[in-house]
Amino acid sequence: MASLNRETPAYPFDVQACPSPAYVVDDALLRKNLVLLKQVQEASGARILLALKGFAMWDTFDMVREYLVGTTASGQDEARLGAETFGGEVHCYSPAFTEEEMEVVLRYADHLSFNSPTQWRRFRDTVAAAPRRISCGMRVNPEHSTGAVPLYDPCAPGSRLGTRAADLSPADLQGLEGLHFHTLCEQNSDALEETLGAFEARFGQYLASLAWVNFGGGHHITREDYDVERLVRMIRDFKARHPHLTVYLEPGEAIALNTGYLVCSVLDIVENDGPIAILDTSATAHMPDVLEMPYRPHIIGAGESGEKAHTYRLGGLTCLAGDVIGDYSFDAPLAIGDRLVFTDMAHYTMVKTTTFNGMRLPAICRVDETSREIRTVKTFGYEDYKQRLS
Repeated sequence: MASLNRETPAYPFDVQACPSPAYVVDDALLRKNLVLLKQVQEASGARILLALKGFAMWDTFDMVREYLVGTTASGQDEARLGAETFGGEVHCYSPAFTEEEMEVVLRYADHLSFNSPTQWRRFRDTVAAAPRRISCGMRVNPEHSTGAVPLYDPCAPGSRLGTRAADLSPADLQGLEGLHFHTLCEQNSDALEETLGAFEARFGQYLASLAWVNFGGGHHITREDYDVERLVRMIRDFKARHPHLTVYLEPGEAIALNTGYLVCSVLDIVENDGPIAILDTSATAHMPDVLEMPYRPHIIGAGESGEKAHTYRLGGLTCLAGDVIGDYSFDAPLAIGDRLVFTDMAHYTMVKTTTFNGMRLPAICRVDETSREIRTVKTFGYEDYKQRLS
């Protein structure tokens, strides 16, 4: 049990009202992001899609579809999920498709971007024979890097993502209606402005014959310091230069940025050159970007190591030695049963969880925007682990 008569941080919801561990999405914060995104659509003339690779909590799609025009997928299952649970436009891109996957994708996608001229030549007759019309395009590589982390840079040397201008000819685009570039990761509109300049310099000759351009994702539009006015101005200027083109943006993170939490509990406290709190969650299984990016997630009421009176290393529940979230300090000592709340845990968390080591996936919850009551949407158990295996 959590210790009594101890000061606890001010939480935006009742952290005892959900299972532990649990992802908790706040509907009020989600709607706040969506309102801004819709304003960007209306002011710029662009069409914004939800990238399911970043946020695919389909229980929220009744709300999300009020503001956005559709979804974008990275393969057959995301395309189906978008079509069945969201509706609207369904866009799909993959570095390569198999024939079996293409059969499924063609049932659901409205727009389809190929990674190379080879893939387009392989499937153009299959697309033409589909019972429904699909607008096809090519992903291109502007060869202009603006990101700081090579792991997330599609324009890094040797990248497999997108076709370079030197490898593209007018003949390769026959039958295609659009170009698609995606180069950003958690970046502001100045990075897009740089990239757009590189894109037009390398591929502008092809734009007159096309119907759409997809500016990809990675736009941190709902971040507090994001320059929305620059983004709107840039899109409007692009459309003024190319009035026949429809512009798409496909952020995933911007939809769910700062809308969700991961609630977890302290299971034990051990000592090894300082106190270590063992949590019922895991960096590697429940928030892998902590290790991949890497980054240090914020905890409500906690500080940097040594900032507050009591510092702990927070470790996960798996057997991976490096399953460590980081060092945090607290005003009062932690006790077994205490709940901790990690912030900004709605995007690239639920979509990347694993059951490694038999770890159960966190429950999924929502906070009602009016009543502030928590509803548990989904819990996971043994069968979810078992069915991933054979």
